[in-house]
Amino acid sequence: MSGDIEDKPQPLIEHLIELRRRLMWAIAAFFVAFLVCFYFAKQLFNLLVLPFKWAVSWAGLEHRNVELIYTAPQEFFFTQIKVAMFGALVIAFPVIAQQIYKFVAPGLYKNERAAFLPFLIASPILFLIGAALVYFFFTPMVMWFFLAMEQGGGEGQVAIQLLPKVSEYLGLIMSLIFAFGLVFQLPVVSSLLVRAGFIDTQALVNKRKYAIVIAFVVAAVLTPPDPVSQIGLALPAILLYEISIFTARLIERQRAAAAKALDAESGAGEADKA
Repeated sequence: MSGDIEDKPQPLIEHLIELRRRLMWAIAAFFVAFLVCFYFAKQLFNLLVLPFKWAVSWAGLEHRNVELIYTAPQEFFFTQIKVAMFGALVIAFPVIAQQIYKFVAPGLYKNERAAFLPFLIASPILFLIGAALVYFFFTPMVMWFFLAMEQGGGEGQVAIQLLPKVSEYLGLIMSLIFAFGLVFQLPVVSSLLVRAGFIDTQALVNKRKYAIVIAFVVAAVLTPPDPVSQIGLALPAILLYEISIFTARLIERQRAAAAKALDAESGAGEADKA
């Protein structure tokens, strides 16, 4: 039967052994990627500083050097560790996702595997799209907003210049990347919930006004306290919610078409017997 599970049931101890093996592969991939990223931590951090350089250019401050500081002896060292962990998580994610799928897949039916695999592929792609949006657009916009607050130190003014700390700048860009990456998972999560039958299209439509309010509240919590980044996160979240409604409609139409085809086959079978 097509709905049968291909793999035989396994006792608990074998499931635990399999879980340990998958965890070891995932941890090993992360550790190797961490060592490589830590070796190139300064180069990776310089790549993360590029949006700051673009913001300086947008602000018309090409004459000044882009400088970041650290005020504690160990600060830049721990910043490099965070950069290496961040890079390792990104690089090792395909291996980690593969190990998760290999552990979960034997317990799924064939149709469940076919439904789950596209979401597993779409999730990192959407996360990378959100991260790219942060890197190429929103981080330069946020830094440009902060650079606009500088004072040149003219007559009667004190010179005030933005000199970010390496740890705080890394925390800013990482929080933005994770915030946008998580928000971009909204179509995946909603589609899974619709496919599982927990919600439907009409429920998403009815909750639209609440979703808009929640989008701005979440943006205010996850982003720095400036209107540029908050609006910049809230608007894509609202757009993604609308995309979630569209994908939910597609899933329901496919489900209805499949049910109609199944009814037609069963009706034809009964007619043949008669």
